[in-house]
Amino acid sequence: MRGAEEKQIDAFSYVSIEDRIPARHPIRPFKAMVNEILRDMDSAFDALYATSGRPSIAPEYLLRASILQILYSVRSERQLMDQIDFNILFRWFVGLSIDAPVWDHSTFTKNRDRLLESDIAKLFFAKVVERAKRKKFLSDEHFTVDGTLIEAWASMKSFQAKDSPPNDDKDHSGGNRNPERDFHGETRTNDTHESKTDKDSRLYKKSKGAEAKLAYLGHVLMENRNGLAVDVEVTLADGRAERRAALLMAGRIPGSQRCTLGADKGYDANSFAEELRDLNITPHIASKKNSKSVDGRTTRHEGYAVSQRKRKRIEEIFGWAKTVGLIRKAKVRGKNKVGWLFTMCIAVFNLVRMRNMEALA
Repeated sequence: MRGAEEKQIDAFSYVSIEDRIPARHPIRPFKAMVNEILRDMDSAFDALYATSGRPSIAPEYLLRASILQILYSVRSERQLMDQIDFNILFRWFVGLSIDAPVWDHSTFTKNRDRLLESDIAKLFFAKVVERAKRKKFLSDEHFTVDGTLIEAWASMKSFQAKDSPPNDDKDHSGGNRNPERDFHGETRTNDTHESKTDKDSRLYKKSKGAEAKLAYLGHVLMENRNGLAVDVEVTLADGRAERRAALLMAGRIPGSQRCTLGADKGYDANSFAEELRDLNITPHIASKKNSKSVDGRTTRHEGYAVSQRKRKRIEEIFGWAKTVGLIRKAKVRGKNKVGWLFTMCIAVFNLVRMRNMEALA
């Protein structure tokens, strides 16, 4: 017998929002980890806000929503607010009741700017790494470093001479938006030109013969045991940024014991290898032909071959961040905001990997 379609809309629900999320849903242990870290950050949140005045959106809401945006590849804050409004799982993760009003996207963005202007992302990342240490997921002897290109949220048309006025979005043909530009025969460099919409971005080629793009560079230091990121940096894009960032992160490796650092051929330089040795770090760098930075004293050991195999796992971090975490093309402008987004993205990657490891333990 065919059932009748019910047209009546229920005015009340007797199932709690907690009960609507399956007990075995993979986001449950993920939320437990996030809540544990946010509790540890409570004093840092207090320092960001005045003791009187109009209450703002709780920083815990802001961070949980930002984590969801990365985890579920939500492209904009407007779409994120829509999802939180009608998606019960999103409401549950953020911590809102089923009837709680959702913020306007501009209100959410304005409140989150307070976190962007502070070191909250770095603190959150540090707390994630600290939790991994407590769980004994990290190696303290073997590491890998690499960098990736983050395309800036700026058009090549915005890359104009530094002394030229900002583009008024009009052209001589009477158009109002997206005017035609002819760059043929024009020499444009970072010394003479800059983006009028994102002044921190730099014109950069990933390799010889590749297309030049306005970009930043994101850098990750990975421990080799489980492929977790233990340090991150975002720099302006130039030819020496990767080695400078690698040395900066290598200098922050805790402890005084000797350790190893794997890297690809782009890091093969005598000066870089010597500076690593000065830091009590053995360079396990993939060597170019006739390289003198890494010789038989290092390559003859079995550990060098292991480092070369393990270092490829760092591409998993970048691959996840660019396909899921949406950092292939940054949706924010300015080095500080891009750094905040990249740091949060890598922290979420660590949490996802740690959740999977804990599930298998």
